[in-house]
Amino acid sequence: MLGSLIPSIKVKHGRDGVKEGIGVSFRPENFIPGVVIGFIIGLLLDSTKFPKNPTKSYVLGGKDKTNNSPTYGDPHEDLKMVLVVRQDLKMGPGKIASQCAHAAMGMYAELTQSQRSLLRQWEQCGQAKIVVTCKNLKEMNKLEQEAETIGLPTFVVADAGRTQVAAGSKTVLAIGPENMPLVFRRGVYQEK
Repeated sequence: MLGSLIPSIKVKHGRDGVKEGIGVSFRPENFIPGVVIGFIIGLLLDSTKFPKNPTKSYVLGGKDKTNNSPTYGDPHEDLKMVLVVRQDLKMGPGKIASQCAHAAMGMYAELTQSQRSLLRQWEQCGQAKIVVTCKNLKEMNKLEQEAETIGLPTFVVADAGRTQVAAGSKTVLAIGPENMPLVFRRGVYQEK
């Protein structure tokens, strides 16, 4: 009956008159080596996804001598993205969380287009984020300008204006990812 439903599988009668069909291929001597080989291939493919030891040299805000693109910190230290939230807008906690998510996703999208190696490095560090506050738009703009001056990527969220703040209000500034102690030493943020 199985042979008539699936023409590519031939059903044969063994010595004892028992039918052997598709179950023949699932014997341990056939199945286990297949699972082991599949597992090893999976490990090899996964390990080639991200390089363990990048060959580029990284210097804060410097230029890579080979391709003139900005380079960032020590690749073996943790990178963090800083999300700067404006206090003067008096956003609720849910609104702040939503705006921070927009900022992180916006920065991620920009980095996929412009700085994939930095993005990969940040992903390997666990995609850490720090949320800090600033007093107003003037302070946010100053932080954005200072970050861009030293070569850090930035992204600003402009709200759609459907809930708590006016349309077009700049709510959150995303800076980095970058090695945070270096950024603090450069004076972009003040440690509190």
